[in-house]
Amino acid sequence: MSHSKLPDTGTTIFTVMSQLATEYNAINLGQGFPDFNMSEELISLVNKAMLNGYNQYVHTNGLGVLREKLAVKAEKLYKTNINPETQITVTPGGTYAIYTALTAILQKDDEVIVFEPAYDSYIPNIIINGAKPVLVQLQFPGYSIPWDEVKNKITRKTKAIIINSPHNPTGMVLSETDIEELKSITQNTNILIVSDEVYEHLIFDDIPHRSILRYPELLERSFVCFSFGKTYNCTGWKVGYCISSALLMKEFRKVHQFNCFSCNSFVQYALAEFLDNEEAYLFLGNFIQRKRDYLQSLMKQTGFNAIPSHGSYFQCYSYKDISEENDMDFAIRLTKEVGVTTVPLSSFYQSKKDDKVLRFCFAKKEETLRLASERLQNL
Repeated sequence: MSHSKLPDTGTTIFTVMSQLATEYNAINLGQGFPDFNMSEELISLVNKAMLNGYNQYVHTNGLGVLREKLAVKAEKLYKTNINPETQITVTPGGTYAIYTALTAILQKDDEVIVFEPAYDSYIPNIIINGAKPVLVQLQFPGYSIPWDEVKNKITRKTKAIIINSPHNPTGMVLSETDIEELKSITQNTNILIVSDEVYEHLIFDDIPHRSILRYPELLERSFVCFSFGKTYNCTGWKVGYCISSALLMKEFRKVHQFNCFSCNSFVQYALAEFLDNEEAYLFLGNFIQRKRDYLQSLMKQTGFNAIPSHGSYFQCYSYKDISEENDMDFAIRLTKEVGVTTVPLSSFYQSKKDDKVLRFCFAKKEETLRLASERLQNL
């Protein structure tokens, strides 16, 4: 095809590394999905919804009762008043919500500020809409945001800033200072915010999640994207939602209605009922933090050095004391020779910046993590 819309885009690194893991029968700590079972109760609620005949289209914006429950949840967690009719749309996953938000707002030659290392869908989403990603590198090794550089890169063409907290791939979490900087940079401008908050409940060390939903003046200019898959350990369900101001949501829905029209019905009925069980999401952070801590304790027996992670499914580890290889070669060798699959951090940078760091997913059974670390000790 002579005019590809994404000429420089190949297969995602997650697919590549997962295929390699399968080929070499390696333990896959690359792609971010749990290898333990999700809630039996939620599974049975889905079965019940199907048997009860809830198998036809629901409203294009999402099942009404589900949106109402999400508004209640937002009020309880973030002390914000959300109108479920005009401000919430249910989507087929968080990644779709991000794509739809960007497609709704971007015009040709607009600029979008993206922090790297970046989740791999952001930049193709910008390019396919004829806009330009403006890259800002987080400061290694803590992956903090260099706000002075952000200010320097804002132009009259800046349409949006994408933020992601807890952050994939690093586990960095936004601080109150970051929020204040974001407020001051966007105040009295037309700059919009796309906030990827799919890991909102996967946050550790008693740090509060500074959701954009907490800040009315930011929410006014934001699309905030969430994922049920990450909240309930069912990534394959691909159901999420977006919350925005009524004005922006109107634009979001114009794209959404002609793209997916409506998300699967029975899962929405089940989620609406399951949301009454607040414990299910409130205890998720502690549950996943124990896995992070367990992997950290095991990795002390290896030559890898942990880089702090305060959220998400992921922790980055430096291997500079083990090898001089570039991270892609090292990750491939680990898969083939040691039997453990990770993701090289350079794949989250357009420049393929290589700090000798690999991303590990710790959202796994303890035995999976133990077996992986035993293999890594043999390096």
